[in-house]
Amino acid sequence: MYKIVEKEILSEVTKRIVVEAPQVARKAQAGQFVIIRIDERGERIPLTIADYERDAGLVTLIFQEVGKTTRQLGTLEPGDALATVVGPLGHPSEIENYGTVVCVGGGVGIAPVFPIARALKEAGNHVISIIGARNKDLLFWEDRMRAVSDELIVCTDDGSYGRKALVTEPLKELLEERAGEIARVWAIGPAIMMKFVSLTTHPFNVPTIVSLNSIMVDGTGMCGCCRVLVNGEARFVCVDGPEFEGHEVDWDNLLSRLQFYREEEQLALERWEHECRLDAALQEKGGA
Repeated sequence: MYKIVEKEILSEVTKRIVVEAPQVARKAQAGQFVIIRIDERGERIPLTIADYERDAGLVTLIFQEVGKTTRQLGTLEPGDALATVVGPLGHPSEIENYGTVVCVGGGVGIAPVFPIARALKEAGNHVISIIGARNKDLLFWEDRMRAVSDELIVCTDDGSYGRKALVTEPLKELLEERAGEIARVWAIGPAIMMKFVSLTTHPFNVPTIVSLNSIMVDGTGMCGCCRVLVNGEARFVCVDGPEFEGHEVDWDNLLSRLQFYREEEQLALERWEHECRLDAALQEKGGA
């Protein structure tokens, strides 16, 4: 069992938990992920490692409550425990001194882009970070991103905080103003955001690394659920990724595959919510 030692509500739908996972923390590197189960019968879901403390044996995970499992995960409190935390999985980010780099984090993608930006900064890069969300309430870790960046640009879709813009707008301006200077771009966030970041950087011929979120089950490459088309070939996100060159990803194929189990996911969420209401009603009746 993997005990939750800390929990923080970052927004109405975004939560941070710190989990005791000494073996994972000992080996974790920027860009890697874990697969967790809440209980013995629980769904296996991948979560990118947002931070780690090797000496303390702690791993930080940030997630948005979207489906049944993440909603259930959001109900856990310090002292509760996860059944399994498997990892670290996937290839770590390729960290070198490239020169000037840009790290783009959208929504919950701010969490996994943080350790990458930190590692790039420690390697001697000039790090420009762009973080964005739909509104101010969904932004988090601005202070952490500022601490590991030489320059930070903050955007919101509705203009409620920072600059009113999608993250691709300041990115394009940087590429135009500093032509030939920016050596590499990292982008993590919703698949549609990473697609348009890749389209933005393509005319400038700047390598663009994206961290793909896809349907994933076993995390070992055996089930094939997380396959994506990269440069025309089938690759598995769990063992070949999670990072790929964004200009080589078949985004339409990926976006289509992410819709495969929408109906089943909705049914699972509705069933769990119904069970929660029944449990609450029984507890209320028993208390009465």
